[in-house]
Amino acid sequence: MPNVLIADDEKNIRATLARALRLEGYRTDEAPDGAAALAALEQGGVDVMLLDVQMPRLDGLGVLEAMRERGLQVPAIVLTAHGSIERAVRAVKLGAFDFIEKPPSIERILLAVGNALDRGRLERENRSLSEAAGTAGEIAGDAAPTRALRQTLARIAPTEATVLLLGENGTGKELAARALHAGSSRARKPFVVVNCAAIPEALFESELYGHVKGAFTGATEARRGKFQLADGGTLFLDEIGETPPALQPKLLRSLESGDVETIGGRGSERVDVRVIAATNRDLAAEVEAGHFRRDLYYRIAVVPVKLPALRERADDIEPLAARFLDASCRHNRVRAKRLAPEAVALLKRHAWPGNVRELRNLMERVAILVPGDLVGADALDLRGDTQAPAIDSGGRLAEQLERHERAIVLACLERNRWRMTRSAEELGLERSHLYKKLKALGIERPVED
Repeated sequence: MPNVLIADDEKNIRATLARALRLEGYRTDEAPDGAAALAALEQGGVDVMLLDVQMPRLDGLGVLEAMRERGLQVPAIVLTAHGSIERAVRAVKLGAFDFIEKPPSIERILLAVGNALDRGRLERENRSLSEAAGTAGEIAGDAAPTRALRQTLARIAPTEATVLLLGENGTGKELAARALHAGSSRARKPFVVVNCAAIPEALFESELYGHVKGAFTGATEARRGKFQLADGGTLFLDEIGETPPALQPKLLRSLESGDVETIGGRGSERVDVRVIAATNRDLAAEVEAGHFRRDLYYRIAVVPVKLPALRERADDIEPLAARFLDASCRHNRVRAKRLAPEAVALLKRHAWPGNVRELRNLMERVAILVPGDLVGADALDLRGDTQAPAIDSGGRLAEQLERHERAIVLACLERNRWRMTRSAEELGLERSHLYKKLKALGIERPVED
């Protein structure tokens, strides 16, 4: 249950907001001034804060400044009296998520709190994905093509240029996008990912632009789109070649003007978003075939960057494999393992059609299924199927079954590029059951590409 901190020196306002929020299922804490609010934030457990600008001891702007200095990343919705718009704008520049004029509308408050929770969830997911990958945005490797890629990304990152990342599946396009975001002035703002290939066409516009309550059948509550959630930060449009043709003109207008139109909304709103797109397709050929708009292609391909395939950076295979194997052993809480020389030689001979992602997934299977601490060539399964590299003769039956089940599910997800509906059909599961199984098995979607 999300916890909302209400920081306001007016007791009646605190009580009114707390009552409304609790009726909607939120927990609430109250602070009568800025110093008390800051103390509550430092104790942790706050998901969103409603912050009055005018307070004793420490005002709202002072709280925001202190939060920035101390690295307290809690979405703050600023409450400001009529006529204090300049202070509200300053609050937004200090990192506030939104501002609302007093007296606040309860409906407006609830909408803002919901949107702030959405953004906070996205930011936490982004951080956890980077931590799980053990890379935090780093493009690992010392091969010549890898060094050249890092240098290119370092030159582009500080700019505001729209970037199109090109490369085969599994080459690390999302990781490159995260590196661009981390090296930009937007690094402390949201990094929002949209997998264009995974969104049903009927929901595509709502996913990008959001909708108001009642905009269409099933729109039981208002929802902000990914453009709005990325405001001030970076929007990563993965597999942009899958964008429905009917939506491409609207996407082009948003990229050119920064204006976004919520479904069912009144007019447009301006967002400040840097767009990074990625594709494994030949978009120029798609343009010639009439499947992708030429003007949209030129708009997203301002700075194209080609990511090398793993076979083109063979010197990185051994250190990457060792790194992934070590990380997988630690993540899955199994004994440390190392690769035998003959196993390394076999890895270097492999063509790696799945690139870095294939190598990482192989190392995770090896970490889970190989019983000893030395991984030989005979333990490597490079055929891309779901057969286990070895049967673990030790451990309880339930533990062994869980390890093999995890490897099978991972292989299926990889074959289907993490498309949940298709993977669930192949495994003979309901989609909701597959999500539960991923949680039970501790499977998280990888960062790369």
